[in-house]
Amino acid sequence: MAEHVMSTYNRLPVQFERGEGIWLWDSENRQYLDALSGIAVCGLGHAHPAVTRAIAEQAGKLVHTSNLYGIALQEQLADRLCELSGMDRVFFSNSGAESNEAAIKIARLFGHSKNIDNPAIIVMENSFHGRTLATLTATGNRKVQAGFEPLVQGFIRVPYNDLEAIRTVAANSQSVAAILLEPIQGEGGINIPDTTYLDGIRAICDDNDWLMMLDEIQTGMGRTGKWFAYQHSHASPDVTTLAKALGNGVPVGACLARGKAAEMMQPGSHGTTFGGNPLACRAAIAVLDSLEQQQCVANAEKLGAHMLTGFSAALADVEGINEIRGQGLMIGIELDRPCGELVQKAVTQGLLINVTADRVVRLLPPLILTDKQADMIVEQVSNLIREFIGQ
Repeated sequence: MAEHVMSTYNRLPVQFERGEGIWLWDSENRQYLDALSGIAVCGLGHAHPAVTRAIAEQAGKLVHTSNLYGIALQEQLADRLCELSGMDRVFFSNSGAESNEAAIKIARLFGHSKNIDNPAIIVMENSFHGRTLATLTATGNRKVQAGFEPLVQGFIRVPYNDLEAIRTVAANSQSVAAILLEPIQGEGGINIPDTTYLDGIRAICDDNDWLMMLDEIQTGMGRTGKWFAYQHSHASPDVTTLAKALGNGVPVGACLARGKAAEMMQPGSHGTTFGGNPLACRAAIAVLDSLEQQQCVANAEKLGAHMLTGFSAALADVEGINEIRGQGLMIGIELDRPCGELVQKAVTQGLLINVTADRVVRLLPPLILTDKQADMIVEQVSNLIREFIGQ
């Protein structure tokens, strides 16, 4: 009975008790292929032995001391993340929303350092950055914001993948300090911008002395076939945020910064009780080790392309498909009609998927996926869509 749990989710009628790799088993011992990874969290699948071992060892040694003291594992994890990203410094949090809150605070500190009284951040339509008051204001989805007014001031919204709209803001506003966006919009429907979009934003930020801030919470940690989605471009951000797959299910987030942005936070500027504790950092280090050793990033790039080709072939003659798009193992199939009911239909067939933006089937399978498992997902999802559309 869930009578004492706040009804913040319309939960599906299934409860999982154990997992292994890409598979989950429910309380009735039915098996499910997880093509969602806990919403891009379990990139290494479930019960990964190296991560499990690291968590168990660290839990028996030291879980928490607080950030009043040095934490060697936090320093090691920061070194690794900076090496992979090209950033200079890291603030560790517990979630993606907290990581984005840290980025927003960096932008405001930067704006005030330039004597801007009310610094503003340019954000995008159809974006998603979290559910705290500041991050839901930054989010470009009215449904997320409804009922929580008054919202936080200091955000200017423009269409995604539209450099000219940003240039128009630059020509008419002296208050902008930063741009915050997702390199690929996840919750917004797997929206992939033009290949020159991030490079264009980098140039605009340089021309106007703004911070370029990228929310890599869903795209980061190899999901798109690179460690960070911005590495598909020539642009490097000033700030980037992580969470989700960084801990493979252990709550951990990170706000990474370089150059002038890395110097904004000083003692007293920001803090966290649990962020970067030894347990979370040990888990995250094990995740990085395993992603590297199992060549998961390259696997995501290879199998993502394979699945896109497979879907294009399997659904080529199906009317009602607007577009099939993706990068790495971040795939969206947009229908011409609402298709939320596909989620429950998939569950009854032992498959976990998601529908976002009302009509986009979203697939975020673990990065440990095999060729055979990738083909299974393509076949099952294609059959579901065919049945749903009636072809």
